[in-house]
Amino acid sequence: MQLYNKLSAKEREALIDQAGEDRLTISFYEYHKLNNPEIFRNHLFVAWNELDVLGRIYVANEGINAQLSVPAPKFEAFKEHLDSISFLNGIRLNIAVEQYNKSFLKLKVKVRNKILADGLTDETFDASNKGKHLKAQEFNDIISQEDTILIDMRNHYETEIGHFEGAITPDVDTFRDSLPEIVKDYVEENKEDKNIVMYCTGGIRCEKASAYFKHLGAKKVFQLEGGIIEYVRQVKQDGIENKFIGKNFVFDDRMAERISDDIISNCHQCGEACDTHSNCANVHCNLLFIQCESCKEKMENCCTEDCMTVNRLPTEEQKELRKGKEVSNKIFKKGRSENIKFKKVEVQ
Repeated sequence: MQLYNKLSAKEREALIDQAGEDRLTISFYEYHKLNNPEIFRNHLFVAWNELDVLGRIYVANEGINAQLSVPAPKFEAFKEHLDSISFLNGIRLNIAVEQYNKSFLKLKVKVRNKILADGLTDETFDASNKGKHLKAQEFNDIISQEDTILIDMRNHYETEIGHFEGAITPDVDTFRDSLPEIVKDYVEENKEDKNIVMYCTGGIRCEKASAYFKHLGAKKVFQLEGGIIEYVRQVKQDGIENKFIGKNFVFDDRMAERISDDIISNCHQCGEACDTHSNCANVHCNLLFIQCESCKEKMENCCTEDCMTVNRLPTEEQKELRKGKEVSNKIFKKGRSENIKFKKVEVQ
């Protein structure tokens, strides 16, 4: 019984091309107590591997968080399998706004302590006592009210390229970082009388955050049902006014979905209007930053001239340089990044 990947990403990419089938990028999550996450993990891998499902799935005692790429011809079979699992029967699937056949190139099902790293140690609150879910039109209506505080529960690099009009966008790197900051700056002083409305990409961060805010005494807590992905689907389907500007950052090879034509961010190298994220081509650096096409060409998809120099070395020399060193997972942050400063790199 195969329980792990045997193909490389490059080999899988070739098979996708050969198959010539459209694939659907979807996501879902569910908080549900699992007594043996490892057994559940193995069950999912075997079943989904047979259906050529790819993606990144986290399983824990508290439930499942999945982002997947499913062959379109096998989508119904995939749904039937989900429905055969009692707590996933009829679950809402968030289908991506923009489809890309290579959003994922491996099937990774991992057991973790939590399906969402929240940093919370207070286990006395009831995670099922969530905020009220709002559909797209309800969301538009409530965020227009003066007694509403709209909070983006995503990270700074996500909100930098797109967010709802008038939203508070905390300057944080992770969801774990955001909770104490939001509680201190916004929840504590407004928990008695304000509508505290929140949103994220697909809803999972708001599920945990809304329950936590209610546990802390917030009276009127609301969340966007299905996150930005479901909001956009409803907007298109029902002809509702779109209040989201820019792109929606996604955690797969697409990196973002364009929601509106607005470009609200800038290239981190030259300052030109741009909202396209890139990872530095120097594998050891791997910095996530925004780079326009002009800078991408001139800087060879690197964040600095030092990285360009390293990236030009033969592959074996690069491997030698990386030996014994941890590969970076840095994110560009104005004033914080050691690798790149806004407009620092001169592009002739």
